[in-house]
Amino acid sequence: MMDLLRPTSFKRVVFFLISDAIISLITLYISYLLRFNFHIEDKFLDTFWLVFVLLFGLKVSFMAFFRVYKIVWRFFSLVDAQNVIKAHILAYGLFVLIYLLCKDMINPFPRSVIVIDFFLSLIFIGAFRISKRVVFESHGTKAIKPSLIIGVNPKTTTIIQSALKSQIEYFPSAIISIKDETTTDMYIHNVKVYDIEALDRLVSKYQISTAIITEQLSRKELRDIVNKLNSVGIKDIKKIELLDFETKAFKDISIEDLLAREPKDLDNKAIKEFIKDKVVLITGAGGSIGSEIARQCERYSAKELILLDNSEYNLYQISQQLPKAQAKLVNILDIDELQSVFKQDIDVVIHAAAYKHVPICEHNINMAIKNNIIGSKNVIDLSIKNRVKKVVVISTDKAVRPTNVMGATKRVVELYAQNVDTKDTEIVAVRFGNVLGSSGSVVPKFKEQIESGGPVTVTHPEITRYFMLIPEACQLVLQAASIAKGGELFVLDMGEPVKIVDLAKQMIRLYGKEDDIKIVFTGLREGEKLYEELLLDESDKETKYSSIFIAKPTVYDFSQLLHDIELLLHSSNKIEILQKIVPEFTHK
Repeated sequence: MMDLLRPTSFKRVVFFLISDAIISLITLYISYLLRFNFHIEDKFLDTFWLVFVLLFGLKVSFMAFFRVYKIVWRFFSLVDAQNVIKAHILAYGLFVLIYLLCKDMINPFPRSVIVIDFFLSLIFIGAFRISKRVVFESHGTKAIKPSLIIGVNPKTTTIIQSALKSQIEYFPSAIISIKDETTTDMYIHNVKVYDIEALDRLVSKYQISTAIITEQLSRKELRDIVNKLNSVGIKDIKKIELLDFETKAFKDISIEDLLAREPKDLDNKAIKEFIKDKVVLITGAGGSIGSEIARQCERYSAKELILLDNSEYNLYQISQQLPKAQAKLVNILDIDELQSVFKQDIDVVIHAAAYKHVPICEHNINMAIKNNIIGSKNVIDLSIKNRVKKVVVISTDKAVRPTNVMGATKRVVELYAQNVDTKDTEIVAVRFGNVLGSSGSVVPKFKEQIESGGPVTVTHPEITRYFMLIPEACQLVLQAASIAKGGELFVLDMGEPVKIVDLAKQMIRLYGKEDDIKIVFTGLREGEKLYEELLLDESDKETKYSSIFIAKPTVYDFSQLLHDIELLLHSSNKIEILQKIVPEFTHK
């Protein structure tokens, strides 16, 4: 029974042909009644059926020509109404011409009937077409959104079919083909395919407010398409990742989609071989990087996960996601508690715990040094002592020619990791730039500012940063670790740097608030620099992965380094000692 009621293209055409026949018959008869003051002479009824068949045939022919019978009832639009009007004008105009040429066949016929019937037919057929949409929207059903589909592929077909079955609120008015020129001017389920040059005209014609991207595009291609859509007034831009519309298949285009670098050489097999059946300890496991690494280690079949963090809330959050993991509430400065964790047999340590916010570290230099340097030293020393096979230290681009305390402390940790005496433990550091969406980063900050009405604050119009998605960065960290032999400082290729002001503008555009939100420049913060770097010099060594390379090692006598770190702890002028250990450190 349900199959009989389910709408199809054939059923829709038959339904409207029958409906239009009934409406046309009624309006024509009413026209005769009105013309003769409700008393029709018998002689005029002799040609009634001939007039009806001729008029109805012409209306059906022209409405079919304008594809009126292909329209989904609940998606009847202004453009479709215009096509009904055009069909009526041509049908009745051609009828008049036929009447003038063949009077003897049609007479007697009251000519004023044609005028009356034209308006009645137009009103009743048009009202019937729009009735379902009015009912749907007046009963709280989501308003129908005229939409543009970007891309020609199976997802495009699925979206249109779902719209025809009233499963989604989007009505595909047109399709833009951006990769296959051979599909231009063709139809997919009666929706025409255009090239990108028709974009402005389509938006104006169909009053399109939403675009759905179905193609797999590079970040650059995606940015170009989004910019073009924004330029013609389309702010609601979706992407579709799933073909099952019972799930949340449509997702808003995010700034992460537009700006993140795309590593093309992710080696899932190598990462799995590295992690599988290993006991992995992750410090800072509740943070943005640590938590994602923890999730990926579980995905890559780690034997046991030990999650260590000194924030109860953060540790609770990640332990809820990974209930089988051990949750250790430990401060890495507490070496006794830390040693109790290392009593277990641990294969891999991933050290992500650190204070990372530049202004906070500037105002809390002692704690920044203790946590970032001494805490890291504790983790590395205990890993060596307990014969952990591999230690991966997470570093940052701020360690390159640092201008702030946070960057300088991370550079000291890099030096320690490269020069520490070890036989059984391979110790490597991995350096990368900003990750999109991490706690305290610029993207969540801008989102909050835009949602609260602005302004969006940027420190300097020329400031740039590297960006990468958190999952991709963490995968590359594990991938780098999988090829490490010990002593390397790996650098991840972060792509091209992004101007922060351009990031702010793009986010404001995505929210559709260009006229409402202003950008305010507040000046560089303490220790902040305009441009971040990933290398001290260009003498890097390539690896078998294009996204990972090795920075030139820096030799530092280890006993001297230990002495200098001890001096740093007890010195009243910590900046001076940091500059001694890291000569390229220029404090701002």
